Amino acid sequence: MQAEQEAQFQEFVRARWSHLVRTAYLLTGDAHHAEDLAQTALAKAYRSWRRVSRADSPEAYVRRMLVSCNSDRFRKRRVTESLTAAPPERAGRDEAYSGVEERGALLGALAQLPPGQRAVVVMRYWEDLSEVEVAEMLGCSTGTVKSQASKGLAKLRTYPGLTQVMGGPEHSRAAASGQGGTR
Repeated sequence: MQAEQEAQFQEFVRARWSHLVRTAYLLTGDAHHAEDLAQTALAKAYRSWRRVSRADSPEAYVRRMLVSCNSDRFRKRRVTESLTAAPPERAGRDEAYSGVEERGALLGALAQLPPGQRAVVVMRYWEDLSEVEVAEMLGCSTGTVKSQASKGLAKLRTYPGLTQVMGGPEHSRAAASGQGGTR
């Protein structure tokens, strides 16, 4: 890799690392898996940085790699995870997780979703991507994205922790549909 491309890649990583780790955390439900997943996606991006940097949106390209790497985790070996509603206590606060960890109810609810529904819900409502963008990223039809989002949101609406934290069923529905204001 040429020095100029190396510098571009390093700048990209500095600018997007925290965001990629947060997205990976929502996909995996585990801080360590999230960092591993972000590193794996960035390693793949590094190997093909010429192609990635020429894309209309390098960030979207790497985000797709992130989702693909997460799916690969389950294809290569069946991972038995025991996701919890609240992350374990940590000695210190890490900036990359501080905002996400405070949303324990949402993380617990996301952990109950199958990986495909979780990916659709995270990409659609956390990353605020359109149905078409999510379909392209996941390599499926927009109809699949719509049905997976619908099923995922229906499950999230029944999760008791969300209703209690958010202050009732109306607020829970607004938050689950991406209209809750803050993330």
